[in-house]
Amino acid sequence: MKNYILHLTNAAPQWDNASPVGCGSAGLMVWGGVGEERLTFNEESIWDGGPMNTKVDGFADKIRHIRELFLEGREHDADVWALENMGDCFNRIKAYEYAGEIRVRLHEDDEAENYRRDIDLTDGVCTVAYERDGAAYTREYFASYPAGLIASRFTASAAFSAGIRFRRENIRRLTVTPEGIAAVCGTAVSDNRFLIKTKIVTDGTASVSEAGVDVKDASYLELYTVIVTAFKSFNLVNAAEDLLDKTFAGWDALRREAVEDHRALMNRSDVSFPADPALEALPVNERLERLKQDPDARDDGLLSLYYAFGKYLLIGSSRPGTLPANLQGVWADGLTPPWNSDYHMNINLQMNYWQAEEANIGECTSALFDYMNGYLLPGGERVARENYEARGMVVHHLSDIYGFAAAADGLWGLWPLGGAWLAYHLWEHWLYTGDKNFLRTTAYRYIRNCAEFFMDTLFEGPDGYLHTGPSTSPENRYFDAEHRPVYLAISPTMDLEIVGGLLDFYAECEKILGIDPAAGEKAKAIRARMVPLRVGKHGQLMEWFKDYDECEPGHRHISHAFGLYPAAQITRATPELFRAIEVTLERRLASGGGHTGWSRAWLISLFARLGKAQETYDNIRQLFTKSTFPNLFDAHPPFQIDGNFGGAAGIGEMVMQSHEGFVSLLPATPDWLDGSFENLRARGGYTVSASWKGGIVTSLVVAADRSGTVKIRVPGHDDILAQVSKEPVKIL
Repeated sequence: MKNYILHLTNAAPQWDNASPVGCGSAGLMVWGGVGEERLTFNEESIWDGGPMNTKVDGFADKIRHIRELFLEGREHDADVWALENMGDCFNRIKAYEYAGEIRVRLHEDDEAENYRRDIDLTDGVCTVAYERDGAAYTREYFASYPAGLIASRFTASAAFSAGIRFRRENIRRLTVTPEGIAAVCGTAVSDNRFLIKTKIVTDGTASVSEAGVDVKDASYLELYTVIVTAFKSFNLVNAAEDLLDKTFAGWDALRREAVEDHRALMNRSDVSFPADPALEALPVNERLERLKQDPDARDDGLLSLYYAFGKYLLIGSSRPGTLPANLQGVWADGLTPPWNSDYHMNINLQMNYWQAEEANIGECTSALFDYMNGYLLPGGERVARENYEARGMVVHHLSDIYGFAAAADGLWGLWPLGGAWLAYHLWEHWLYTGDKNFLRTTAYRYIRNCAEFFMDTLFEGPDGYLHTGPSTSPENRYFDAEHRPVYLAISPTMDLEIVGGLLDFYAECEKILGIDPAAGEKAKAIRARMVPLRVGKHGQLMEWFKDYDECEPGHRHISHAFGLYPAAQITRATPELFRAIEVTLERRLASGGGHTGWSRAWLISLFARLGKAQETYDNIRQLFTKSTFPNLFDAHPPFQIDGNFGGAAGIGEMVMQSHEGFVSLLPATPDWLDGSFENLRARGGYTVSASWKGGIVTSLVVAADRSGTVKIRVPGHDDILAQVSKEPVKIL
């Protein structure tokens, strides 16, 4: 794999154009100012708020009453009644907050020559370099997962001076010495404490000034920053010192260790398209602008860079032993980032992990699984028991680091499917790895609890079907028979897809593991009585139980497309539904759909699953031209990281798929787009590498976790049945 460089030639004018560096638990945004460098820090557990009592007396009775209204055909009355009687049922959570900023004043102004700000995505190192007054200045930044710290180094070919300051709201205690700066801070409302400490190492003269630390006559300046929180550590000072002890190894050793660790994951896989060296030399913002200005312009190398950037961001915000990536990964600005930078679970948290398995960095999902089992499961069990009077667990549309699982915000939050959707990630990990120990020890309890909740709460309608709800089709509304807008529904299509698939793979878990076969059979029987997916009057996949029209035909959510992607319930083996979801996408786009970054990213994979090569590529291009900031961050707007992960996953789906029981090469790749990929993972435990030109696969190598036969669909060939084993086998 080559070194992918995300190249810019300007300092960041705002936070969401800065350069991200991360080590899973902590992150840094490098602004790259010449006169003053601005470094914005984050740590994953700096959250306001805390555990809350989410028990709502009478909640289950209210749910039963809403169901009765629906069974009487009174959808609008159900919405009105819920608005009038459930105001106390919707909680609000507090925000994820930044850790603070270090400002390093170096020059009187921003004049410089030959400026560049680069991220080496492969090494995980950000560099700022420029020339001024005949001297060359260089800065390097990296975040070390092995050491648990963030390192910054300023060097110059001539002696320089620097003023180092720390800024943040709610500083409780600030300690400044020539050796460093330490600040104990609190969150905005709950005053959750944390300590951010920066050690200063330099060959210059350091002294304390009124505002911070001044360094003079230096040829180098190193800053080592650690962040510890009361959420994780009882003694903040001791925890910080334990981390800073690792700095005695020195810059070179720390950098080498961090790079080796980062490269080991980045080099696992690659998706590469021919790159024009002249375009690669341009800053990314100019490459994006070129595509915006010229509809016929191509920059195939940008697809490779974007795919690598997706991996880079996930490695930087989700590692074993950390919390999972939130709405902005691990990076956020200020005390009130957009949507609290929380864990949104009606697509966003899930989309963060769509790329992980196929990109061969599946261990990054361990942070998600630990969060699901350690935080969401106990919180979800409590809400299921206290509010729904049901077994199992339930999580609604958002959460935090305190295991919040109840309905939140408003009627659109009465959607009890968030935890169940996440269960698919456990099942997918099993499909990719075949790791029965993982299925038994990590996945089973969570999946079973999700299934038990719906086995207890599905209810029979006069039509004889078992129904879900009240729920919503996130986050859309529909017009009832009298053209009145309604949020709530029973058996919306996304419910049917999520719950139906959940019961299917829960029953399969019981079959594989043999823990409670009778419960698995019960799940299958319940599944058989659920409402089937249906085609509506426009030839579209119906979004709700009745063939209603949506209030927003171009809504950013295409929730009922879940069955096509990320699930695999709608495939070429279900031709009527396959055509219906295609009509659904056509109608959404005709009305302005895909106008947010993550929504456009989802469309890429949806069209890839349909085998629509040109539409897949066109949506990638529109993601670049309409929903990407100059530093490649996804623009919702504002910044949401899920679009980055979803877009990268879509590029992977374009070149390889494995959800239909076989490996499909180039299922949605335009014939004129040449390229290759290395070591992508396919369901069934396969590692696949391939090259192609003019739509013809010129090489194919497959290795398998276990010896056996794999079916591979290759354009221009009959289906290939190949014997494979752990040793890579060259098939073409």
